[in-house]
Amino acid sequence: MKFHVVTLFPEVIDAYAGASILARAEKAKLLEVRSYQLRDFVTNKWGKADERPYGGGPGMVLQAEPFIRAVEAIQKKIKPAGLTKSNKKKGGLIYQSKTKVLITAAGGKPLTNAYAKNLSKKYSDVIILCGRYEGIDARVKKILKAEEVSIGPYILTGGELPALTIIDATARQIPGVLGKFESLEESRVASHEIYTRPEVFTYKDKRYSVPKVLLSGHHANMDLWKNKKRSNPTETNS
Repeated sequence: MKFHVVTLFPEVIDAYAGASILARAEKAKLLEVRSYQLRDFVTNKWGKADERPYGGGPGMVLQAEPFIRAVEAIQKKIKPAGLTKSNKKKGGLIYQSKTKVLITAAGGKPLTNAYAKNLSKKYSDVIILCGRYEGIDARVKKILKAEEVSIGPYILTGGELPALTIIDATARQIPGVLGKFESLEESRVASHEIYTRPEVFTYKDKRYSVPKVLLSGHHANMDLWKNKKRSNPTETNS
């Protein structure tokens, strides 16, 4: 699976993708993460990719043309996977059945594990367009038939963190990326409250112990405790 990220700050994408699990997965050829500098696709001599919004208002809006040109360039490099549908009469774009174009947007479709799993199963290539400033010209979504995705009900300064979140959540669903199927929290009994050695940790003369049920070796009771903690995370340890 390949991820293509169009952004004003490719170094942000490269830094995260080049570390830890994603880096190991790429080395094992389980996935690829590629970043593209949006300014490389502008047609003016200043490398300017934004303009003031029509209708007034503060801030700047990222122009449509650089994103369209970037996606065209990326799609030309993507190897055909299954059926393709030519749309040359409407700008020369080629939409492939295994390619998905996403736009990071606060008002988009919520990112969930189910959504990420669907991406990993249905698409060979995911192109992510990162917003910045006041956002991306709305015509990009219409022309590319892109889907807007949100990672939460809040506003960020740019789409790079959402793009990386989409990549990370989707990469986990690719067989082999985490090593074992059991590593997926959603595929096993798990709680957000976890412990490791030592059994007793002392801090400022106060002892903090691992819950006895986790030391019992009784798997059914341990699963019950984990399920209880998952539904009542603030409950006192027992």
